[in-house]
Amino acid sequence: MPLARSFSMTSLSGVLPQWDEEDLPVDDLLLFEVAWEVTNKVGGIYTVIQTKAKITVDEWGENYFMMGPYYEHNFQTQVEACEAPLPAIRGAMDALISNGCQVFFGRWLIEGSPYVLLFDVGGASGNLDRWKGDLWDSCNIGLPSQDHEAGDALILGSLVAWFFKELTDRLGDAPNVIAHFHEWQAGAGLILSRARKIPMATVFTTHATLLGRYLCAGNVDFYNNLGKFDIDREAGERQIYHRYCLERAAVHCAHVFTTVSQITAVEAQHILQRKPDVITPNGLNVKKFSAMHEFQNMHCSSKARIQEFVRGHFYGHLDFNLEKTLYFFIAGRYEFSNKGADLFLEALSRLNYLLRVHKEDVTVVVFFIMPAKTNNFNVESLKGQAIRKQLWDTAQGMKEKFGKRLYEALLKGEIPEMNNILDRDDFSVMKRAIYATQRHTLPPVTTHNMLDDATDPILANVRRIGLFNARSDRVKIVFHPEFLSSTSPLLPMDYEEFVRGCNLGVFPSYYEPWGYTPGECTVMGIPSVTTNLSGFGCFMEEHVSDPAAYGIYVVDRRFRSAHESCSQLTQFMFGFCQQSRRQRIIQRNRTERLSDLLDWRFLGRFYVHARLLALSRAFPDKYEMDPMAPPKGFRYPRPYSVPPSPSASLHSTPHHSDAEDDDDEDEPYDEDEEAERDRMNIKTPFVLGGVPGGRRRSQPVRGGN
Repeated sequence: MPLARSFSMTSLSGVLPQWDEEDLPVDDLLLFEVAWEVTNKVGGIYTVIQTKAKITVDEWGENYFMMGPYYEHNFQTQVEACEAPLPAIRGAMDALISNGCQVFFGRWLIEGSPYVLLFDVGGASGNLDRWKGDLWDSCNIGLPSQDHEAGDALILGSLVAWFFKELTDRLGDAPNVIAHFHEWQAGAGLILSRARKIPMATVFTTHATLLGRYLCAGNVDFYNNLGKFDIDREAGERQIYHRYCLERAAVHCAHVFTTVSQITAVEAQHILQRKPDVITPNGLNVKKFSAMHEFQNMHCSSKARIQEFVRGHFYGHLDFNLEKTLYFFIAGRYEFSNKGADLFLEALSRLNYLLRVHKEDVTVVVFFIMPAKTNNFNVESLKGQAIRKQLWDTAQGMKEKFGKRLYEALLKGEIPEMNNILDRDDFSVMKRAIYATQRHTLPPVTTHNMLDDATDPILANVRRIGLFNARSDRVKIVFHPEFLSSTSPLLPMDYEEFVRGCNLGVFPSYYEPWGYTPGECTVMGIPSVTTNLSGFGCFMEEHVSDPAAYGIYVVDRRFRSAHESCSQLTQFMFGFCQQSRRQRIIQRNRTERLSDLLDWRFLGRFYVHARLLALSRAFPDKYEMDPMAPPKGFRYPRPYSVPPSPSASLHSTPHHSDAEDDDDEDEPYDEDEEAERDRMNIKTPFVLGGVPGGRRRSQPVRGGN
């Protein structure tokens, strides 16, 4: 049966390329997706699994099932129990249950409501020693008794392989089964299924290699030495050799091996010794973030709430113009080097110098949203918000009194004098309010009391570069070592609202297999900085001719030294500070226009391609496909109204005065016209999802300078 894989191009915004001709014959197939994170929120893969469910259910309907571990609390709060729709599945479940292994079935209560099969890992732990023996007999991989996580992964894998054996015995030749396994925790099920020659197509996806995570966590010069590592020795020294063996065996057993980005494909080829067949990028449910054409208004309202926090946090030192203040942020797990916080801080020091030397009237307030160990809110931060609220209440009281007296005077036909409207007591109240804002210390850098203040990497580098929120500093730093919450007494905003209120997200990551944070910024119309060592940055460079014109600034950390990368990041931020308000609005429009590119409705088709390829390899007599012909796609052009020279699209000096902004209004720009012309200029075809080849350029030097 020939399988089509061609794309048809439609538009830049709205529906993106669709599959042509024959679709995957889902009525004759069953799709199972296996991951430790199914109904179990323990990592970033949970976001991938959960957000992708809707488009997969739309495509597969009742023939799509997720598989994972059973946890009683998760099942009771997230799953609606029901009976399996197919007799073969019910029979396979009964076979396991009759042998003392509990299996639970239901619908996961997320968008799409997919079916889930959950296996009780704890209840089957009595079989662990026997299953360790089966694993050794199958592939000579032994698991140490002290690694309970690997033991649980083997129990889940053994139950999954057992289930697939029972299922395929009952199904016979039709329908065929596709099983998609995520990460090494699910890999044991794939290894055992292939060792037992269970007739099904298999796909394995690694979202980041296990050893890669460990090496980068230890600040190793990773990308310079990819081809030089003694993989077995490195895994053994970190006591994860058995886990690495599970991961590598799963990679080589799968009919199709995929990973989430080009940069991770390079990593996997060196560490796991197999070149990925397909790149399957991570997507988002853009509908969740879509605000239609109101996103500009939402930016303004969210920014106003951030400004209220800044008024309190910087009380007594609020000698900068909030209307000319920009808000940058970095957020994510507290991995200081991997997330690029070291490079970001050094670039902020240089940005502060440039803004001071050029006597700019722009101020940049930078938020670090990274969870760290704290014991409570900083008293000075709480005091600042209390003083701000007190000043607001005082001003509101004076406004009511002033308005009432003014109203009475006007009724009498009089123009009142100030002394008749405000008496001496009123002036005393205002003076006391002003005195209350006096501060003899600098505004705090952190909003919480840090448990490891002296050794905390962010605070240690803030001390090194000397950014203490002084009056002369044009860059101010606020370290918020907690995830945001709308119930916080300091910054009562959830993450999405906070992102919408910022001007620029900065994520100069060193190790980032994908990177959801810049993607979330994009779908909310907020420009961001990423790198070509992150999956998101590689994806944007592949699909967008001029990412910076769309508000996606890609720092080169792969082929430049740390000093050069830092200088590039500094120039990106300095150039952003020089934009006028109108230029930033136009750029936000262009950024939001890319949101459809990150939608699962488009990116889910890379998963379709992987399944097609797996079927053609597992059942070559029934399914035919050219494995060397990945799907064709398109490339976003430079925005129509951007001049050919990048420098011509930015002013050489900051544009923040009212007069300059008025002059800026004469620059021709029509959002609808530009979007329509960009649709017409989409470049096609080119290969999507291909694994990158090598480049003869110098490798990066990792460091914090």
